[in-house]
Amino acid sequence: MCGIVGYVGPQQAAPILLDGLKMLEYRGYDSAGVVVLDNGGLSVTKKEGKLEVLEDRLAGAMPRGQVGIGHTRWATHGRPSDLNAHPHTDCHEDIAVVHNGIIENFQPLREWLQDQGHEFRSETDTEVLSHLIEQFYQGDLLAAVQEAVHRLEGSYAFAVVARQEPRRVVAVRKDSPLVVGLGKGENFLASDIPALLSHTRETMIMEDGEIAVLTDDGVQVYSTGGQPVEKQVFHVEWDLASAEKAGYPHFMLKEIHEQPRALRDTLARRVRGDGAVFLGEVKLTPEQIKAINKVAIVACGTAFHAGLVGKQVLERLVRLPVEADIASEFRYRDPLLDETTLVVVISQSGETADTLAALRLAKNRGARVVAVTNVVGSSVSREADDVVYTLAGPEIAVASTKAYVTQVEAMYLLAAMLGQARGAISPAEAAEITAALKRLPDQVQEVLSHAPVVERWAESLVDKEDTFFIGRGLDWAVAQEGSLKLKEISYIHAEAYAAGELKHGTLALITEGVPVIALATQPDLYDKMLSNIKEVKARDAYVTAVTLTGNTEIAKAVDEVIYLPATNPLVAPVLAVVPLQLLAYYAAVKRGCDVDKPRNLAKSVTVE
Repeated sequence: MCGIVGYVGPQQAAPILLDGLKMLEYRGYDSAGVVVLDNGGLSVTKKEGKLEVLEDRLAGAMPRGQVGIGHTRWATHGRPSDLNAHPHTDCHEDIAVVHNGIIENFQPLREWLQDQGHEFRSETDTEVLSHLIEQFYQGDLLAAVQEAVHRLEGSYAFAVVARQEPRRVVAVRKDSPLVVGLGKGENFLASDIPALLSHTRETMIMEDGEIAVLTDDGVQVYSTGGQPVEKQVFHVEWDLASAEKAGYPHFMLKEIHEQPRALRDTLARRVRGDGAVFLGEVKLTPEQIKAINKVAIVACGTAFHAGLVGKQVLERLVRLPVEADIASEFRYRDPLLDETTLVVVISQSGETADTLAALRLAKNRGARVVAVTNVVGSSVSREADDVVYTLAGPEIAVASTKAYVTQVEAMYLLAAMLGQARGAISPAEAAEITAALKRLPDQVQEVLSHAPVVERWAESLVDKEDTFFIGRGLDWAVAQEGSLKLKEISYIHAEAYAAGELKHGTLALITEGVPVIALATQPDLYDKMLSNIKEVKARDAYVTAVTLTGNTEIAKAVDEVIYLPATNPLVAPVLAVVPLQLLAYYAAVKRGCDVDKPRNLAKSVTVE
């Protein structure tokens, strides 16, 4: 999500910045801008829309200067607009900043800076950076940036230029990627390697807590405390197609590995120090929340499976009846809706035709609609009464992964907020849930470290034509998503069943060697799940279990076990789905399927 480029050298900067931004278009964006140090001042040009709009604006009036930074923005704070596009400047337009990520404490910083006399022009968190650096600037840009960084909370990568230091670009990384490109008498900066490859293959990968200073003569890297850092030069041998995938063979695998960052970003700013959830986009008053009598969740495909998790979580934390419907069926059952119904629509793109139709029906009948979506300014986000944005960043692969886990996370946040407002859960219970959510990014990273084990597991599926996923409670919701992933990209027939239903007919399909993936993460259903596993083992199925660390006795009942980090069982679905995503990916690769573009499928379904 979002792209950064920078240049210092003897060439004209603007064409280099624009070319670099073109190489980052695959990341997705809704506005673009550049700033060039031009004749002793900053020349800033930024426009909503695609890069062609920016290029048209610059046609015939390209700023002349040999130092600059550029940006493509994926809106998070503030709608897509010229004003909210990057770069952002300080009060006197002496300092310009481009930024990826989220400044979690931007609101108190903004208020403090306004008290100091700073005037803001945009709705973004990024503008805080330019004013904060201005506040501390005393003739040394590096020192001002270091001082500013000590006051920031959140995840970010940003680059800064200053009129008073016309041959310098200063860049900082924390959680969001930044790469330095090394040339002869010139140096480059980018948020991803593709933007550098037409100029250099010699790079330095910045790590968290590092600040780089780029000049014509070279690049110096420091810690945020000011100590010099020795960096290894990395020679890029990938071709451009591989570079766009950050070295991963497919976008799907890259996006699976981006899930820790996506979860962290979606959670950022939404949990207070006491563990309470704050969803600033949801404008429901306490009185309106208490008046809700029923919740309806509406979505399609993978988003519907996120809704199935959300249904159970909302019922447990809010203590209201919750329905979950496939959007294409919702309208045609003539649902009972009124002003006491809260309808939650979930859509990655925000343009899903069936989900939009369900949203409009709900509003026509007086229901309040909350949208969970990944795209600021999408139709769903504009037409809903309230929005909870997921910050997964653009998904390129058709099969959704990081969008799914952030949708599930958004449902936890919504449920915790509503539950507290209605008094259904105590502050301590809410804090326990949000503490578990905060641990998820690192725990997902731990699960990803076991990818080689899952890849070997996938070998056993290559020549199979049928696979079964079983689970109970929240695990059944995850089983349905695991089943969908496997069949949509590997073309292996897969079915998901509530394990308690096996004896009602499904056991007829279990024969010798049939793969069964059994999810067992819920303590209150664990013993019953073990009994269901024994039922399929008695028919000679080949069973792989996915369970939480500590459930060692399950190993006696199955052929293989994948252990997940211990967590609050309510949030276990986020961890449990990761090995299933990897299983689908590796099975598809080994069967020679087109992983990123499976047959007959589209990323965004904009027709009914």
